[in-house]
Amino acid sequence: MSVPLSFSLSTGIILLNMKVYTKNGDSGETMLLFGGRISKSDPRAEAYGEVDTSVSAMGLARALSKDDFIKTTLLKIQREMFTVGSELATSPDKWNSLRSKYAVVTADMVSNLEEIIDRLQGDIEMPPEFIVPGGSPGSSALDLARSMVRTAERRVVALSETGEIKNREVLRYLNRVSDLLFIMARYEDRDKPFELSSEKRV
Repeated sequence: MSVPLSFSLSTGIILLNMKVYTKNGDSGETMLLFGGRISKSDPRAEAYGEVDTSVSAMGLARALSKDDFIKTTLLKIQREMFTVGSELATSPDKWNSLRSKYAVVTADMVSNLEEIIDRLQGDIEMPPEFIVPGGSPGSSALDLARSMVRTAERRVVALSETGEIKNREVLRYLNRVSDLLFIMARYEDRDKPFELSSEKRV
């Protein structure tokens, strides 16, 4: 239970009839998947913590969006982000154990995001000025989620630079998710005038 609940659920470990608090993390440490404990301030914990934050922000965006395609796509990404979190919550020496039992991030997942980006970008006209978030509740939440995914990406880059990331597709996936969230925010506001979302005309 000291593993974040969302990551436990993502790996199919359903925690039933258990208290929310276990006191196992009272010392400032948390447990990784497949064993091992690290400080809650460890860069790895920071990385999957930022992914968890991003998933929550996407949930807010999904609740506020008025577009069914965006809602459906966000839910799919939220579920895939659990897979990202599971990888980050697993030490490199245990990654093969994770891969043998559960899903990991793949190149196909990245390609699927790129296809959605291309589709949505073909349906919108990009504002000519710098985007200022706030055109609508839905697009604002999408932009917030985007900035949070960017933070998660930076945390993963830091891990990667020290050899702590086994699967390079994790970083590529996060990069595409933030790109997609940017386009989704513009798609959410596609029927609004540019002055509601561009710096010079606000």
